[in-house]
Amino acid sequence: MENKEEHQAEEELVVLKKEELEEEKIEAAIPRGQFNKESWKPKTSLGLKVKSGEINSIEYILDNRLKILEHEIVDALIPNLIVDLLLVGQSKGKFGGGQRRVFRQTQKKTEEGNKPRFGTFAVIGNGNGYVGIGYGKSKETVPAREKAIRNAKKNIIKILRGCGSWKCSCKTAHSVPFTVEGKCGSVVLKLMPAPRGTGLCIENECAKLLRIAGIKDVWSQASGQTRTKTNLVYACFDALRKLIEVKLQEETIRNLGVIEGRIG
Repeated sequence: MENKEEHQAEEELVVLKKEELEEEKIEAAIPRGQFNKESWKPKTSLGLKVKSGEINSIEYILDNRLKILEHEIVDALIPNLIVDLLLVGQSKGKFGGGQRRVFRQTQKKTEEGNKPRFGTFAVIGNGNGYVGIGYGKSKETVPAREKAIRNAKKNIIKILRGCGSWKCSCKTAHSVPFTVEGKCGSVVLKLMPAPRGTGLCIENECAKLLRIAGIKDVWSQASGQTRTKTNLVYACFDALRKLIEVKLQEETIRNLGVIEGRIG
């Protein structure tokens, strides 16, 4: 009986060391170097127009609701993007006490053995009104991370920022201009304007998303199965997407200090 418990403990230790090595591999796999536009070979008509210089603004693409099918389009139009990974997974531990990880692991049991797969959630943005999220899954962690970053670039959006809190009225773009609500699955997340200096009063992973989007102060209210991190992040992104869908009058824009996403 003791030998069986010792063998099980050794297996758990091997799994934990393997997960730590995988996480170190992720951190070491940060993309290096600048995007080389000359070596890029676009495969879509939109990509050809961007490379030739016919389209030189991401705003034109988003305002006309053109679908981005190549991540290089975003690399060419928005340089120096901020990339971050969300802690959506958890390592193995007794009674669910494992440490949070940037990848979530699933296993398929077959006759040949267990076949693990890793999923990673990436957030990209410029910290000034442009943000995107993407989910990538692969047999290894590094390809999953790269896939998530590519998908995040394809899903980039532009948001509105302003000062919608009656306690502040500073007319600077530090919060959301009005209350907005997003939904994914059973999770409903509401973002509310907060006065300057409040900070991001929201779950940590959603705070990363808002920080990369350029929002500094916000209040939030969530309901549903909020322990499902992916649905919570998608609900937050859905709320940000709805900001740009609201049409505001000129007087409201001036009073709330509303601005759209900016490059640089």
